[in-house]
Amino acid sequence: MSEAEKPMPPQGHIRSFVLRQGRVSNAQLRYHEEMMPKVGIPYRPAPLDLATAFGRKAPTVLEIGFGMGETTAAIAAEHPDIDYLALEVHTPGVGSLLKLIAEGKLANLRVIQHDAVEVVRDMIVPGALSGIHVFFPDPWPKKRQQKRRLIKPDFVALLASRLAPGGYFHCATDWEEYAQQMLEVLGGEPTLANTAEGFAPRPEYRPLTKFEQRGLRLGHGVWDVVFRKKETGRSGG
Repeated sequence: MSEAEKPMPPQGHIRSFVLRQGRVSNAQLRYHEEMMPKVGIPYRPAPLDLATAFGRKAPTVLEIGFGMGETTAAIAAEHPDIDYLALEVHTPGVGSLLKLIAEGKLANLRVIQHDAVEVVRDMIVPGALSGIHVFFPDPWPKKRQQKRRLIKPDFVALLASRLAPGGYFHCATDWEEYAQQMLEVLGGEPTLANTAEGFAPRPEYRPLTKFEQRGLRLGHGVWDVVFRKKETGRSGG
């Protein structure tokens, strides 16, 4: 089965988020209004030309669920030769990242405020990405909630199909049971290979967040899972 022929998640997929009425600050709202026309990309069910979106041809990393955007902005600032396509649904976080983009004059970041499954399925063509970041997604810890988890076999298969051969898929979580699930799900995707014997050391490009530093001081664990797309790019099925 070719990459393009891999089954797509159904239209009625279970969303990995719930849109809550979070408070949007005046600054977040202002930057959202000012910066989305400049660096925001509207969702539409058609392939996205990344070179046109960024104004150049460069390796592109997809980040899903960037929270308030501090880590995303820090990574983009540290790696100006790489383009970052950042996805988030919550307006306060989008506004916060847009503020950081403006203040840091970050030319290598673009933002889409939309459901990640639909963006990846409809806008990212197979083999387009050099990397994928999924850092600290909602663990949905209750048993009845776990169907909402982002890292599931069908979505991982879809994401893997969008990676170029040799591209990496990096997840991080502070929820041990979810970390085990991530390891199992990525390990079950035949086009991916683990870069470590189990969990990976934290790559240098992923900075420690304040939340993570506090957790580590308290003895809480953080787990990184880093896989790579096999060079064949085929599952053999």
